[in-house]
Amino acid sequence: MKKILVTGCNGQLGRAINREYEGSTEYEIYNTDVADLDITDVDKVIALVDEVKPYAIVNCAAHTAVDLCESQWDAAYKINALGPRNLAIAAKRVGAKLVHVSTDYVFAGDDPTPRTEFDAPNPQSAYGKTKLEGENFVKAFADKYFIVRTAWLYGEGKNFVKTMLRLAETNDTVRVVSDQIGSPTSAKELAKAIAVLIPTENYGIFHGTCEGLCSWADFAKKIFEMKGLTTKVDYIKTEEYPTPAKRPAYSVLDNYMFRLTTNHTFAQWEDALAEYMKTL
Repeated sequence: MKKILVTGCNGQLGRAINREYEGSTEYEIYNTDVADLDITDVDKVIALVDEVKPYAIVNCAAHTAVDLCESQWDAAYKINALGPRNLAIAAKRVGAKLVHVSTDYVFAGDDPTPRTEFDAPNPQSAYGKTKLEGENFVKAFADKYFIVRTAWLYGEGKNFVKTMLRLAETNDTVRVVSDQIGSPTSAKELAKAIAVLIPTENYGIFHGTCEGLCSWADFAKKIFEMKGLTTKVDYIKTEEYPTPAKRPAYSVLDNYMFRLTTNHTFAQWEDALAEYMKTL
């Protein structure tokens, strides 16, 4: 059995990766989270990877608290940049493939056209900047890598869908930003796409999001509709909901490389959401 070492196994994507490979006769998952492996410590990473000798490493670990990253630059840099660097160094030592999950935040989000893998990054937040550094380290230190950028992810764990449903329990109306546009993406869909890449040598940068686009307010409205709730959505502007970190106004990613180099297609965001809502 080929081993796949997963970091951040208790996060939304880590759990989805585990579900994707449930019952596999070809792959065996070796799970780690922060308690088992500190990815910011290069010696510990090398020691574990040397011991496990995985076929592939899927890095789901990240400092994803976007606003906190603004005031916790060192912590964000360690986890989002040095962590991937350490995994890349260790992967190269044992000949493992590395799947590194990145983000739409590497782009400025000021151009209302979907970003391809070849558009120049220009991050505007500490989160985006440290995630881009992580990408650069992977490119510099790994021989065999897939960098997969995703956006607006939800799955098993804390996410926007569950936040909206919780707010709906005590509010008739919920205020949601309507001038930030993106593609809600289910962790299950992303895990399926990663599973398509792993057996191949189709290395490089990929964008991986569900198809279609909406605003956060549209997303919330669809969640309430699918749940049969009468909760209203008050469409507000970004300036009415100030945050420490700057959000991309338009963060739609074009899954160009998946379309061009694989037979894999992502589900429409509404269809993926409908499937996810059945699990709640």
